[in-house]
Amino acid sequence: MPDDVTKPSVPSQDLDVIARVFDDASVIIHSVDGIISHWTHGSERLYGWNRAEAVGKVVHKLLRTKFPRAIDDIRKEVYAGRTWEGDIVHHHKSGRPMTIATRWVIFDAASATPVVIQTNTDVTETRKVQEDLAGREAHLTSILATVPDSMVVIDETGNVISFSSAAEKLFGYSSREVIGRNVRMLMPSPYREEHDRYLAEYVRTGKAKIIGFGRVVKGRKKDGAIFPIELSVGETQWDDSRIFTGFIRDLTSRQRIEDELRQAQKMEAVGQLTGGLAHDFNNLLTVISGNLEMLEGLLHDSRQLELLHEAMEATDDGAKLTGQLLAFGRRQPLKPESIDVGSLVSGFSELLRRSLGEAVELRTTIKGSNHIALVDKTLLQNALLNLALNARDAMPAGGSLTLDISRVSLDRDYAQMYPELLPGDYVLISVTDTGKGMSEEVKARAFEPFFTTKGVGAGTGLGLSMVYGFVKQIGGHIQLYSEEGKGTTIRIYLPSVAEVGSESRRGAIKALSRGTERILVVEDDDRVRRVVVARLTNAGYCVFEASDAAGALEMLSSGEPIDLLFTDIIMPGGMTGDELARSSLLLRPGLKVLYTSGYTEPSIANRAIPTVNWLRKPYTAHELEIRLRQLLD
Repeated sequence: MPDDVTKPSVPSQDLDVIARVFDDASVIIHSVDGIISHWTHGSERLYGWNRAEAVGKVVHKLLRTKFPRAIDDIRKEVYAGRTWEGDIVHHHKSGRPMTIATRWVIFDAASATPVVIQTNTDVTETRKVQEDLAGREAHLTSILATVPDSMVVIDETGNVISFSSAAEKLFGYSSREVIGRNVRMLMPSPYREEHDRYLAEYVRTGKAKIIGFGRVVKGRKKDGAIFPIELSVGETQWDDSRIFTGFIRDLTSRQRIEDELRQAQKMEAVGQLTGGLAHDFNNLLTVISGNLEMLEGLLHDSRQLELLHEAMEATDDGAKLTGQLLAFGRRQPLKPESIDVGSLVSGFSELLRRSLGEAVELRTTIKGSNHIALVDKTLLQNALLNLALNARDAMPAGGSLTLDISRVSLDRDYAQMYPELLPGDYVLISVTDTGKGMSEEVKARAFEPFFTTKGVGAGTGLGLSMVYGFVKQIGGHIQLYSEEGKGTTIRIYLPSVAEVGSESRRGAIKALSRGTERILVVEDDDRVRRVVVARLTNAGYCVFEASDAAGALEMLSSGEPIDLLFTDIIMPGGMTGDELARSSLLLRPGLKVLYTSGYTEPSIANRAIPTVNWLRKPYTAHELEIRLRQLLD
């Protein structure tokens, strides 16, 4: 259209007709600049202003409108010939805010004076209800997302209509894969075939099979695995139809614990049974074997003697069987005797070597003499065999197993760290492997019955617990040292027969030479560190202490005179004892260093440390004092 052609204006009578037709509704007609030209009775009721008060006013100022986006953008959209609708906030004449669902339409956009016809509906209460429902739904969703039990909701036909996050984790399906499908997919036979029949019968007769009851049934995961579950089902009416909500609890862990308990009870029952029968059965075997022995001297026929010897071997096997049953039920009575542990291990090493296989090298070291302990020979052999087999399994690619036999004295200071341990002389058996080691979590549970890191069927979890029980039963002590990737050492302390009296030990300690040098003790175990500091202080030394390498380096950097660094090899914090020593020698050239560790030898930590600089835990005050004087003098 040429620029000089004047656009027609909107006929006012047309707008009057529109306003009269929609007078009961809230309709506002205003110009491009927002000046109100028509204000219906519906708007008067909604906002409180009468027509005379509203007409001629700017609608957005009168109602103090709050838009969801810029008003200019909305106007451009409307003047382009499109409608616009959305929620805005208007204010009543009294000042009360209202949520309004509004719709804007351009009337006669080609006119020189186009107008906007605006219809408004108060949705304040509706939006409040919707927000409340949304909040409740979010709250319910958060509960269902965190509750440990799984939830599955189905309709009357058995089709799933809701599947919680816990159910997704339990069954392995996403909600998209389950919703709309029959809940039978989560069940194995025979529950799968029975489900629809039970549900249909309940809907028809009201006779409940599982509604309102908790039942132990089976579930089926996406991968086909069958597992035990506890199922509780509730019912509710919704829109003239029934829906059923099932809460599901995984019983796998509980069933495993119950299985282990049943196994323990079974072993207890076997122990009680064999304990009662062993006496009478052994009496019978004694009679049989005694008579066979007497017959042996009366027989001369080779065939008869052969039959008699076969019968005698059978009685020996019967006696062994009784012993095995007693051992299995842990009713085997102890038969302690004075045994040279070094000789026992030497004679037993060939059997251990065959049990370990060719990939594992067995080393046996016997230090000193007089390794006499009061112990049950058979049970000690079984304990060592258990430890050897565990070590072999920890070294699937091969390695070495070291058995170290020595005699040690545990003084009162050391015994105080372990309330059940008595001070005295012990025969120490250290069993050290170069396997994969244990994490802190595994170490904490290593002696627990039935705990095992091996696969199903590969271990009972009883090996270490039986060793622990045996050692405690004979009045000994057992310790476990292990680091992931660095191997494991298990140390068994057996009470020595020739025990040195406490008075002679005290006399030996008193006779030790004292020192005045300054010693820095670095030990992460608080109990051990307190004992070491007390020993050194009592011997006259000036002692500084640190719980890790960082604290030790800070002290060495302070300029405080230090004559000797006494450090554990394996420590937390990222720096080992030998790394600490190297850093310390850069700060203090000529500093003396003494290392200690719970491992059998320093080589277990892959360290090349001279013997004079090495002290194995546990050490006595006498051993510590001798080593210090060797280094300091």
